[in-house]
Amino acid sequence: SQQGCDPFAQTQRSKLQHRRARINQQINKEMRMRAGAENLFRATSNHKVKETVALELSYVNSNLQLLKEELEELNSSMDVYQNDSESISVPMIPLGLKETKELDLLAPLKDFISEHYGEEGVLFEKEIKEFMELRQAMRTPSRNEAGLELLMEYYNQLYFLDSRFFPPTKTLGVFFHWYDSLTGVPSHQRALAFEKGSVLFNLGALHTQIGARQDRASLPGLNQAIDAFQKAAGAFNYLKENFSNAPSLDMSAASLTMLVRLMVAQVQECVFEKMTLLRAQNDFLARLQLAQEAARVEEVYSLVHQTMSQPHVKDYVPFSWTTMVHVKSEHFKALSHYFAAIALCDCPAPSDAELLEQEKAFLQFHVTMPEGPSLRALLQDPEERRKLGKAHLKKAIMKHEEAMRIHGLCKILRKMDILQEVLSFAHKRSLSKYSEIDHEEDFFETGEAPDIHPKTHQKPEIKSPNFSQVKVTDLFHRLGPLSVFSAKNKWYPARRVHLMRGENGFGFTLRGDSPVLIAGVIPGGCAAEAGLKEGDYIISVNGKDCKWSKHAEVVQLLKSTGKEGVDIGVITLQGSECPKAVDRKAAVMSSGSGMLKSNKENSRKSLMNSKSASTLLVWSKKSKRSKKSTYSGVPFTAVGDNEAMY
Repeated sequence: SQQGCDPFAQTQRSKLQHRRARINQQINKEMRMRAGAENLFRATSNHKVKETVALELSYVNSNLQLLKEELEELNSSMDVYQNDSESISVPMIPLGLKETKELDLLAPLKDFISEHYGEEGVLFEKEIKEFMELRQAMRTPSRNEAGLELLMEYYNQLYFLDSRFFPPTKTLGVFFHWYDSLTGVPSHQRALAFEKGSVLFNLGALHTQIGARQDRASLPGLNQAIDAFQKAAGAFNYLKENFSNAPSLDMSAASLTMLVRLMVAQVQECVFEKMTLLRAQNDFLARLQLAQEAARVEEVYSLVHQTMSQPHVKDYVPFSWTTMVHVKSEHFKALSHYFAAIALCDCPAPSDAELLEQEKAFLQFHVTMPEGPSLRALLQDPEERRKLGKAHLKKAIMKHEEAMRIHGLCKILRKMDILQEVLSFAHKRSLSKYSEIDHEEDFFETGEAPDIHPKTHQKPEIKSPNFSQVKVTDLFHRLGPLSVFSAKNKWYPARRVHLMRGENGFGFTLRGDSPVLIAGVIPGGCAAEAGLKEGDYIISVNGKDCKWSKHAEVVQLLKSTGKEGVDIGVITLQGSECPKAVDRKAAVMSSGSGMLKSNKENSRKSLMNSKSASTLLVWSKKSKRSKKSTYSGVPFTAVGDNEAMY
């Protein structure tokens, strides 16, 4: 079975996750104390007690404040998640995993199995324990493909758990406890959707950690980072679209929108880095393209910054994230102006052959047209190029300085040497270029350079999780095929029927596989005498379990019985009793084929084979449960599905 990584192997990251767990527990404790104190404050009329409680409350609240600051500092430990390569890459923002409490399902599932399925719960202890071990393992996934598969496997098992043990009308009575990834505040719900949503959130968070640890100085590392951040965006987006009313802030629509945008921006930044790695930088058009890519990165980070600054989001997003995003938007704006200046000042004036292509590219380069001569004249005149280049550099330097100023406002970011280095390197590079092209005899006032039009050659994709890539088998397979043996179906207690074979056989028609259905009973025949009814499912023959048996296997077992007859175990689904004659007549008329039309469930045989896993895993609290066709009569599939008289 799958293993989580050993939480005691003290890597930097697991130390972080340990501290996070400890802070979560402390926050939980303080919140319980606060709730108790608030109740007492409201309940008491004694002035003295009120004063003491008020003091206690202020103490608890300041403790909570400190814990939340500590957690914020943890959420900002980006450097732990970065790679160890020598080259400097700007740090990316990873997310910490949501923590959860242990969950004991042994008693609730055993009870449900005896009550609902009429089986002995004790006989399923092995399966229940295996499920609980899988849940335990997925709390500490390793930061690689195996960790992602572990979360997917658990998520896919929840689909089966839902179908087997969560009827539409009642809950199992167990609570799923998860801590908010950003605030550390605990939440709990009985709904399995909360468990599914939290696992999905962790899938996204794990992708962000994998993206942040890639060595982005190499092309393979960059491509892996792009893939990881796109998949993170996909997981958060899928969560937002399929899950509403989340009890914790990190899974609210506003928070998920922010996270999707943050991931898209990080992808866009990687795309820019990829361009700088791949392109010959000394060519005029390549430099214009770099400037436009940088402008695009600035545009997406500005959007993220706006999203993080909204009233109900800014209170719980770590200040260091908001600052980092703001710094990056200014930094990339500076870079767009720097590359524009380099294109103008370091590249020779175009030959006649190049002029048309360069003019065309330059036409769509600025947001507004630069003042002065026509573009064609500008491109051919080195002095005009220098003037405009100088204006771009002036703007670049202003933006570099702004990025460094904002960076200095956040004490957590100030400790991040890498970011500091990147910002100051870019600033110095622009300054030295400016002094190189600045002539003492310049008497013209350096104009205002227009901004650069954002444009990218690789649009980020939001990649939804592909649940079907991790195949799982239903741990509770022994309960029988899901088409019948599910939490939403109810059936009468199993009946044992002793059947003798008459001259004309047993006197019934059978149809379908797993489980085989008694499709018709001949009046006055052996089956009718023994009390078998249309719509009964055969679950055993002579004590052999037949829930999963194919049609031919059941027929073979029946045919091999001698004079002593055969014991058949059957169940009848509630609500599938034979309809009145009038209904039957109408049904026969309408179906045209002389048999009742199907209930979809029965023809579905094995859910997992006929539909890809991914379509079945779309779960949602938004949509009401789909109205499955109910058993208006005998649950028949269309005629001719290997049906025969016996």
